Amino acid sequence: MLLDSASLWYRAYYGMPDTLVNSEGAPVHAIRGFLDMSARLISQYKPNRLVACLDGDWRPSWRVDLFPEYKANRVDVEGDEEAEPETLTPQIPILLDVLEALGIPLIGADDYEADDVIATYSVQEPGPTLIVTGDRDLFQLVDDKRKVKVVYLARGIANHDLVDKKWISTKYEIPGERYALFAMIRGDASDGLPGIKGIGEKGAGLIANSFSSMQEVIQAAQGEDERLTPALRKKLLADIEYARIAERLVHCALDVPIPKVELKIPKTQPDLSRVYQLKEEHNLGASVDRFISAIGW
Repeated sequence: MLLDSASLWYRAYYGMPDTLVNSEGAPVHAIRGFLDMSARLISQYKPNRLVACLDGDWRPSWRVDLFPEYKANRVDVEGDEEAEPETLTPQIPILLDVLEALGIPLIGADDYEADDVIATYSVQEPGPTLIVTGDRDLFQLVDDKRKVKVVYLARGIANHDLVDKKWISTKYEIPGERYALFAMIRGDASDGLPGIKGIGEKGAGLIANSFSSMQEVIQAAQGEDERLTPALRKKLLADIEYARIAERLVHCALDVPIPKVELKIPKTQPDLSRVYQLKEEHNLGASVDRFISAIGW
């Protein structure tokens, strides 16, 4: 099970009451929500390997070099940091301390996003693999043969979707393996990615049903392929420079230099004294207990 950590702690931060505080009155709701959500999914799916994946850089230089506007919509007024709620920021180091004390691998890589770490694990590790996220970008990693699925949290933990190729095909009316192409054309406003200007979800779906790669789409547009309507062809040619970089920009990296660490959840309980110290210090209550119980210790 690969946890898209930032996706989970943001969801916990906004989904849990900020009345959950420690003895000094500082909020701990993101920590407790993260542990509670993870515990529930671990109990349900019973993984034997678990990784908390982190951003080494939420705006990698190589993606910004390709497209300077990449995630520029998230840059704060100082110009160099992702805007983050001020009461979330101090909770993250505590959460990471708890996960480390529990023996959960925390894996990130310089100049790569957590998505890239997740993608690399998804092709390097044997399946089955579950990717836990609220980010639909990771649908591109779904692979029925390798048994890679996405636990998609957009509708919450209780109503989450288990995304495979059939789910993608049903949801978007495209071949399940062509989600990345569909996303390149449609764009993603949350990441500052415009897609091909003037082509929305419907047009992206039409193209993804006829072609399997952006290179094929570009060749079709330049060659007046009849599978493209004149209007779609015109829009693609008008935005051809973006189309040429879209694959590298949108595709997750599959070759991140991740460290060799043990991913298997220990069958015997490790020393949890540090965990219980953090639990007491930060008033993490039953959230820690539920996580430990879900692991099976």
